[in-house]
Amino acid sequence: MKDELVNRPTMADVGRVAGVSPTTVSLVLNGRDTKISDATRERVLAAVQDLDYRPNRTAQGLRLGTTSTIGFLTDEIAIEPFSGPMIAGIHDLAWEQRSLLLMVNTTRNPTRLRAAVEDLLDRRVDGLLFAAMGTRQVDFPLVPASTPTLLVNAFTPDGRLPCILPDEIAGGRAAVEHVLAMGHRRITFLAGRDAAWATRMRIRGYREGLEAAGIDPLRCPVHLGNYRIDSGYEITLRVMRERKPPTALLFGNDQMATGAYIALARLGLRIPDDVSVVGYDDEPLAADLSPALTTVRIPFYEMGRIAAQHLLDGTVGHLPSRTYEPCTIIHRSSTNPPPGE
Repeated sequence: MKDELVNRPTMADVGRVAGVSPTTVSLVLNGRDTKISDATRERVLAAVQDLDYRPNRTAQGLRLGTTSTIGFLTDEIAIEPFSGPMIAGIHDLAWEQRSLLLMVNTTRNPTRLRAAVEDLLDRRVDGLLFAAMGTRQVDFPLVPASTPTLLVNAFTPDGRLPCILPDEIAGGRAAVEHVLAMGHRRITFLAGRDAAWATRMRIRGYREGLEAAGIDPLRCPVHLGNYRIDSGYEITLRVMRERKPPTALLFGNDQMATGAYIALARLGLRIPDDVSVVGYDDEPLAADLSPALTTVRIPFYEMGRIAAQHLLDGTVGHLPSRTYEPCTIIHRSSTNPPPGE
């Protein structure tokens, strides 16, 4: 492998085979060959193919002042189940544009985050992306204005850095509008942790959807959980034992919805014949549950891809402080019209 790297063909080698100067080769490869004849262009491209020539990216970077590298910082996302789609979105776009990622997992350590930012800047990355696990406010270190920096699933308190966020309000509305359209009116939302930004936004969207349908949100209560299976199980048991239990249960995430499946089975209730269930997040398990879980999808892949696109296109500076990507309902088998409809 080492010998192959040492003996890689150069632009001069391509020129010798094609019978042209290295400058002509460079013009052809960089698309600045408008004054070069078709015959010469074809000879250059044939020589490139015959020699398996690949440009020296380091030399190109020195000449153009770029490294074709994105610095990608995370807190805990690199080890979380939702990280795959977001990282794939960033990587796919970067790969298509012949750029690479340098990833650092900071583990929510501010000192490590500052050190990682400084290290990536020292490596002359073309820009910085930071992605959080769970949409939240972050205290991101100051970076030079010349380094494009974009946050994904995170935001700064002063809005000094642009960010791309999931539209959780739209997601909350999509969930309740789905069951309203089926005829449900006894609806309960078993949400996640109150301190979470996503929880507050989803509840807001839920209540907006009810109000838009002419329903008093006080008639469709909200119960707070912990985003885990146990709270979905326990709260479901409690609300389904009420005198007039809901015919539709909406959940803060798919984990809590999974807990509801267990609780409803214990109560002898069938999904969706007796009660409809809607999750949130569209985790892989959602499609594997029986019946398959209707849920709200967060566009992690799209958020990552769009962020990388702005960074590589040099358009970060034109973004508003917040850009929202839509969260949409994924209709599967766990929702039906209410019993008797």
